[in-house]
Amino acid sequence: MHTSSGRPRASVLFVTDLAYEARGRRYCDEDIFLTSRLREEFDVALCHPRDAEALLDGFDAVVVRNSGPVLHYQEAYDTFCARARELGTRVYNTLDGRGDMGGKQYLVDLSRAGFPVIPTVDRAADLGLLPEASEYVVKPKLGADSVGLRFTRDPELPAGTDGTLLVQPRIDFRYEVSFYFVDRDFQYALNAPHPDRRWVLEPYTPSPADLGFARRFVEWNSLTHGIQRVDACRTAEGELLLVELEDLNPYLSLDRVTEPVREAFVARMKASVRELLA
Repeated sequence: MHTSSGRPRASVLFVTDLAYEARGRRYCDEDIFLTSRLREEFDVALCHPRDAEALLDGFDAVVVRNSGPVLHYQEAYDTFCARARELGTRVYNTLDGRGDMGGKQYLVDLSRAGFPVIPTVDRAADLGLLPEASEYVVKPKLGADSVGLRFTRDPELPAGTDGTLLVQPRIDFRYEVSFYFVDRDFQYALNAPHPDRRWVLEPYTPSPADLGFARRFVEWNSLTHGIQRVDACRTAEGELLLVELEDLNPYLSLDRVTEPVREAFVARMKASVRELLA
């Protein structure tokens, strides 16, 4: 396919799992919409994450979007990343993120460094560093979508699990809020006003302090190009604490924003992919 100027259009392999079922969200609708808009500028083909490694060398860039939790196809994902690095394939998000892309170790690192995150440890020797709470959360470091998550009365790690599980106090929070960025440019924020309904989201106007909080993590991250979602909770005391820095394949909840916000996001994403290809 060629542009009106006669130049060939860049080709994009868009990695998604259209059949993945997520609680309270329709991943497939978001990716059908995004591919329809990317086609305005690029030649786009869709594939399942298990097929990406075999196909990636036939495209100018690979865009990884709503591909579901990597733990469901970890070996295929690891092979894809290794092959992409070997070939020098342009992958979006770029494979240099320090957030969820590498598991949950960053929560331990940020906690140790004094960032405003939910206190997190991964070793029995550090359990005493956690604040007192009525309940604690134990979850796999390589987990996603609450897989393997459990609650305990006391902070504990089973013998032999150092470095593989995370322990956090269960936080009493007012609501959750998510900040969405393309590269390092803020796009919009959404909050879940009801703690028991995480994905019933409403547009949220962040204060300068809120934005400063979110930008601190985006600046800390080493992601060169891509979409990041900074998830936080507002504590009973009014403080924001990081819950997750999602830089692998964050769901965007584009159906929850106004059309002008959605159009601005699409334009910025297209520009970001162009910059990656430049």
